[in-house]
Amino acid sequence: MRGTSMKPQSLRRAASVILAAASLLIGGATSGHAAAGPGQAGPDRQAAAEPVLRDLAAAKGIYYGTAVTASKLSGTYGAVVGEQFDSITPGNEMKWGSVEPTRGTYNWSGADAVVDYAEAHGQKVRGHTLVWHSQLPDWVSNGSWTAGTLRTVMTDHIAAEAGRYKGRIDHWDVVNEPFNEDGTRRQSVFQTAIGDSYIAESLRAARAADPAAKLYVNDYNVEGVNAKSTALYNLVKSLKEQGVPIDGVGLQAHLILGQVPSTLQANIQRFADLGVDVAITELDIRMTTPPTSAQLTQQKAEYKAVTGACLAVARCEGVTVWGFTDSDSWIPDVFTGYGAATPYDENFRPKPAYYGIAEALGWTDGGTNPPTGACAVTYAVQSQWNTGFTAQVTVRNTSTTAVNGWKLAWSWPAGQRVTQAWNATLTQSGAAVTAADAGYNAAIAPGASATFGFNGSWSGGNTAPTAFTLNGTACTSP
Repeated sequence: MRGTSMKPQSLRRAASVILAAASLLIGGATSGHAAAGPGQAGPDRQAAAEPVLRDLAAAKGIYYGTAVTASKLSGTYGAVVGEQFDSITPGNEMKWGSVEPTRGTYNWSGADAVVDYAEAHGQKVRGHTLVWHSQLPDWVSNGSWTAGTLRTVMTDHIAAEAGRYKGRIDHWDVVNEPFNEDGTRRQSVFQTAIGDSYIAESLRAARAADPAAKLYVNDYNVEGVNAKSTALYNLVKSLKEQGVPIDGVGLQAHLILGQVPSTLQANIQRFADLGVDVAITELDIRMTTPPTSAQLTQQKAEYKAVTGACLAVARCEGVTVWGFTDSDSWIPDVFTGYGAATPYDENFRPKPAYYGIAEALGWTDGGTNPPTGACAVTYAVQSQWNTGFTAQVTVRNTSTTAVNGWKLAWSWPAGQRVTQAWNATLTQSGAAVTAADAGYNAAIAPGASATFGFNGSWSGGNTAPTAFTLNGTACTSP
């Protein structure tokens, strides 16, 4: 509480904290969301050893969300989304090219699936996005427009989409990525044809279509204080002065390991001081792959720091990760050599980053956080000939906890290539190799081991790797 009175956002946060705390005290029948549905374990969740992010976030008065792919909202993927997150954002299903591929012809199936899923699991929905320069249908991006004709098309689209989900969307990213890196306006088809006013007009159209939804402008590389974020700040200030309906600012936060802005919290605060809410909307923290134990530890600290920066500002509404699992991340397809950007690995196992988020939200490590050095690897070349070799690898579980599903990763120093493997599935990208269990050998009890082998090719040298990670944790190697 600041001063002698509380702002509306502070009141909402305080109420949320009280409700979440009361829920935990009476046994967890409701913890800031609906009773258990598909993918939720009901009362037993409170006794689980693993932290539940949505419950921890609710107790702090914020939401914790994830972007999702509608077609994957079943099985383990759907179960984790429903269990861990209290807000979801459709990754692609609400973008203009997806919902209105031809003028006046709509495809709502993907967007409907996301909204229906959220409502079944007591989750908020962040609508993403109504007006954006990218992923437009050709008829919009390549049309010959006057200011008047494109304004009509734009506002008609907003009315159709925001109107369809009226009362079911918590936040709309109304305008997405309007600025260049230097703070000038991006020359999108909307900026070029309509001019600066297209942002205000989009916001007014969204308010008319869905008066209850909170309206945001969303952008990337605006997390710290810089030219681009200052341009966004000046835009919001101007919109507020004109009486244009704008409720919040979205900081995407597609970050690189080791480059989280030191001014993140101060930047959130200065937007809040304008009288708008702030949200971290698309958080991921990418690194070079395969990740080392040190990288994963640093990523944990940085996820914790970003979450903590939101918690430190009363008007920060919440955090959304841009996909919770590495198997559903956009990073490897766009940034060659980078990945491992999300809180879960490709097999839906929590990474250290997940525990960093939980710790920022008030969870105390009860011993479930994977320890460093909990595995030992023996790598042996059994035979070698002119251009090929056969090797055997044994990984031993030296921890006191069973391993259920494993991936062993290493990098070759001399350009070797895998040609055939047994008792594991091996994949290779450049020098980086990942060996995944074969299913029947996925479980490794404490003190037990799993062995696999492969044939490979070499040229000029066959030096053995010296560093291995098991599920992202560094192993010892004799």
